[in-house]
Amino acid sequence: MTRGRSGLGVNVQIQRLRPMVSAVLEWTDQEQQVARRAFDKAHSRAAIGIIRAVQAHANRMDSVEECWKLHDFLSIQRHEIEGRFDFRLPGLLFVFASLVKDGLLQVEELEGLERDKLNKITAMSRM
Repeated sequence: MTRGRSGLGVNVQIQRLRPMVSAVLEWTDQEQQVARRAFDKAHSRAAIGIIRAVQAHANRMDSVEECWKLHDFLSIQRHEIEGRFDFRLPGLLFVFASLVKDGLLQVEELEGLERDKLNKITAMSRM
């Protein structure tokens, strides 16, 4: 079996990308602890925001339609929270960038992560 030039070129490109991908996918135990603490803080902040919004809405409620609106709001918030707060390590940089962008997390709270990870989070949070 012979390989065409394009097949060999793809293998070379994959070999070049491996160090970059592995650097992002590898998390030390200390980094995982830092990440978990920051993740939990951001999750708590998001939950507090929802609770405050529900309390404000409940104080203004004067009809059954307002109850259904609150129900819809909560359903949407639950869907967003469950989708957004995903602690799987391969996608965690994207999660952190989104949380920083939305003000639920500060980059400083991620100190202890590898500098390359912090740089990527910072750059993605500005997009």
